[in-house]
Amino acid sequence: MGRVNPVQRFGRVVAVPDPPLDRAALALAAGADPTLDADRWLRELDRLAVGVTSVDALRQRLFVEEGFGGNSGDYTDPRNSLLHHVLARRLGIPITLAVVTMEVGRRAGVPMEGVGMPGHFLVRPTGTSRYLDVFAGGAEISGARCEELFRGATGAGPEVPFGPHLLTATPTRAILVRMLENLRAVYGARRRAADLEWVLRMRLLLPGVRLADVLELGEALGDQGRWLEGAKLLEDRVPSASAAHAERLRTAAKSLKAHLN
Repeated sequence: MGRVNPVQRFGRVVAVPDPPLDRAALALAAGADPTLDADRWLRELDRLAVGVTSVDALRQRLFVEEGFGGNSGDYTDPRNSLLHHVLARRLGIPITLAVVTMEVGRRAGVPMEGVGMPGHFLVRPTGTSRYLDVFAGGAEISGARCEELFRGATGAGPEVPFGPHLLTATPTRAILVRMLENLRAVYGARRRAADLEWVLRMRLLLPGVRLADVLELGEALGDQGRWLEGAKLLEDRVPSASAAHAERLRTAAKSLKAHLN
């Protein structure tokens, strides 16, 4: 039987109505390491949950006993966005540390939900207003501190209102989109076209795809010398695009083909 590539595997995981966050995050991480053994890391999540009976016990287990924390020294290290590396190194960024917290909590019967505040992902016990900053050692923070983190991370001034509309629970697919967007920024800045390719291919399998996503994937293929493949990918999107988008897709495809002259 042929080997399923990581993008196809990810697509299968996220195709179900309510994809499991742990398996989906590990399928995402397999884009960077196709040999990743998901079962190994699922067992690690199981182990971390043993004996946890409350939110405070969850915080004690992860951030005191096990030493999970935010990688403030090298925030843009791509390993911070890959769940298996976060579990192995005990280092991550807010959203991946949140995934660990949510999945360990779920196993322990202590349900936690992700809070997709712009600029700084948080968690809270499901259905409560008790916010935890997992990047800061699982510290419990006030609503005022949430606002400070939001404004500090985004640069939003006082004219931008802050309130419950920025502190809503984040569904699994939206968490995965945000994880991929983090990797997109990291790999794009480092000009790692092959890694950017798998990230963008996974992004196209989730809701809210934009024209920019498709154009960037074509460019990533071109950066690897796969100009015809990139052009075909763009041209295949033309029939379903609006007139304005179709023109941009044709122009970008033509630009890729020009490298063959």
